Amino acid sequence: MGELIVIRHGQTEWSLSGRHAGRTDVALTEAGETAARALAPRLAHRRLVAVFSSPLSRAMRTAELAGLTGAKPDPDLLEWDYGGYEGLTAEQIREARPGWDLWRDGVIPGDAHPGEELAQVAARTDAVLDRIRPLLSEGDVAVVAHGHLARVLTVRWLGLDASASRLLGHPHPGTLSLLATEDGQPIISAWNVP
Repeated sequence: MGELIVIRHGQTEWSLSGRHAGRTDVALTEAGETAARALAPRLAHRRLVAVFSSPLSRAMRTAELAGLTGAKPDPDLLEWDYGGYEGLTAEQIREARPGWDLWRDGVIPGDAHPGEELAQVAARTDAVLDRIRPLLSEGDVAVVAHGHLARVLTVRWLGLDASASRLLGHPHPGTLSLLATEDGQPIISAWNVP
């Protein structure tokens, strides 16, 4: 049985400053490109049977620089649509909404972005997992996505409610995590590895 390799895209100006970048297509920084290239040796020995990526350029570029040729864009791997919180930091949101927590309180609709509820994000990750699980019998599968999406994907892999995502540390840009099975049970075999 193969492993599911979950890669967070490399650093962007927005990830560096803590801004919520859901659907805004923000380019990688030079450091982000360097981190993506550094993933290539870790991935070169893998027997990848499929590679999927968020269609946003920061994810597709990370896949390219990491040597993941032929990454198939998958809209279900897009980051959480942050709605009216797009482009804001958590501190800015809490100025207007004291005590706000993404996992508990969600987002508000925005002009350019309607926003998503956590259950909608979970439904997208469930669809991704339904497509990937059969492929794992043939080898490893890599996905290149985003921080919050990766957390939701991981807890859904584990069979947990999407709200359990708050229990995982936010994966750093340009890192990978490994999801596997042990004795027939889903596990996290590595998390947030540079």
